[in-house]
Amino acid sequence: MRPSGLDIHSQSRDSGPVTPPPVHRHLSATTTARLLGAWHSGGPAYRALADALRLAVLAGTVPPHTRLPSERDLAGALGVSRSTTTAAYRRLRESGFAATRTGSGTVAVLPRPSPSTAPTPQGGDAPAVTWQVPGHDVVDLAQATPGAPPHLHAAYARALEALPAYLARGGYEPFGVPALRQAVADRYTERGTPTSPDQILVTTGAQHALHLLAGTFLRPRDVAVVQSPTYVHALEVLRRAGARLVPVSAPARPDDGPALDPDVLASTLRQVRPRLVYLVPDFHNPTGRSLSADERAAVRTAAHRAGVTVVADETLTELVLDGPDGGPARDADVPPPFAGDGRSPFVVSVGSASKTFWGGLRIGWVRAHPDVVAQLARRRGSVDIASPLLEQLAVTELLARRAEVLEGRRVVLREQRDRLVAGLRTALPWDVPAPAGGLVLWPALGGPLAQAFAAAAAAEGVLVGAGPTFTTDGGSTDRVRLSFAREVVEVEAALPRLVRAWERVTG
Repeated sequence: MRPSGLDIHSQSRDSGPVTPPPVHRHLSATTTARLLGAWHSGGPAYRALADALRLAVLAGTVPPHTRLPSERDLAGALGVSRSTTTAAYRRLRESGFAATRTGSGTVAVLPRPSPSTAPTPQGGDAPAVTWQVPGHDVVDLAQATPGAPPHLHAAYARALEALPAYLARGGYEPFGVPALRQAVADRYTERGTPTSPDQILVTTGAQHALHLLAGTFLRPRDVAVVQSPTYVHALEVLRRAGARLVPVSAPARPDDGPALDPDVLASTLRQVRPRLVYLVPDFHNPTGRSLSADERAAVRTAAHRAGVTVVADETLTELVLDGPDGGPARDADVPPPFAGDGRSPFVVSVGSASKTFWGGLRIGWVRAHPDVVAQLARRRGSVDIASPLLEQLAVTELLARRAEVLEGRRVVLREQRDRLVAGLRTALPWDVPAPAGGLVLWPALGGPLAQAFAAAAAAEGVLVGAGPTFTTDGGSTDRVRLSFAREVVEVEAALPRLVRAWERVTG
């Protein structure tokens, strides 16, 4: 699908960071102004504009090798002087995020990736790749994916030992390796929802699962109901399927209402008659809140009455950090499956090993009625046929030792969360809730400064998510999303940079 506002003349070719390819996408001044949003909240306008454009390139909103609008046109669209846009483009070129080519004007580029000397998460010794920004490397608080646990290497070793049993066959398992389907089903059963392997489809990550579900249940112009804010890549999947998105509020604090108001949802279902509902019931991304048992039951009832499929994204469910007494969580504190007793044909669950174990595994799954599982397996034939076999075997091994792996993971994540929350509360005048699980914070800035702050933070060497990115309508302009999946040393490095970014936008 062609990105909105981009006039694609021809395909880009690989090139270095300074010399762009001979042809580029073209971004109009009007579209650039819309993408930047509320980019200027204080300080020199040229610097704020350069910061906002840099963030757009880092976030992928403005793809590399995109030709930016002329200085004159952009000045007119933003209502600033041409000297402001001229100085902003010069600052972009000096920082390596833009290049000038004869006949093409100013083109967005990315600086060269470079290995960081900092140790990788969980004590690994492979260098982490970051983008070169003058003065310092980037601390990525936008990506909510922890490093690998120390058990991963041993899991792969055991998977290699199990691999010979599969080598005589073709290597394709469209439904997933039987041992992994059984292990996933057993985990649902253990948590209170009886599940059989024929209710499990193994996918190439949760994102692949969402893609299959959207392609199966939605047609162009169908309505999909979503929480807002919510997981940004789920919004992208639904939009690419042609869905019209209808939001229901996902308040950040209990004082603002329940995590999901069942009455509002039921009313919305009656009014818009959607084909699909997408929810994150546990440690919601990005608010961190979870649905209560009564709210879950009410949502299932509403879905049954409306005859609409609810997709429950449970990729964060295992990452409970606080127990009922406020102390460290135990395995028994993991919420039960959203599917309830498991008999409703209108509830589909999506899970993943990416957040629980490691994103590089690229293994997820769908729990659904066996007929839906068979339909999804047929559809995936045109996408990837089957998921990598060795990774499936490794995830099977990790699930067999899940309690041991997650005990250490929860301790580390809890420490990282507490350090980031404490640092933000001490240094900045924000409202910073501490979620009971998951991987992200959703602090309130006290004003509509999200996009300007995210741009300033990128200029200081920290990537954060601006609130409007996670909404259907550009709301949440007073919030940013920060991941605490990074090691404490990275959190410590990010905090003073965030303070400097705040000073930029508040003067």
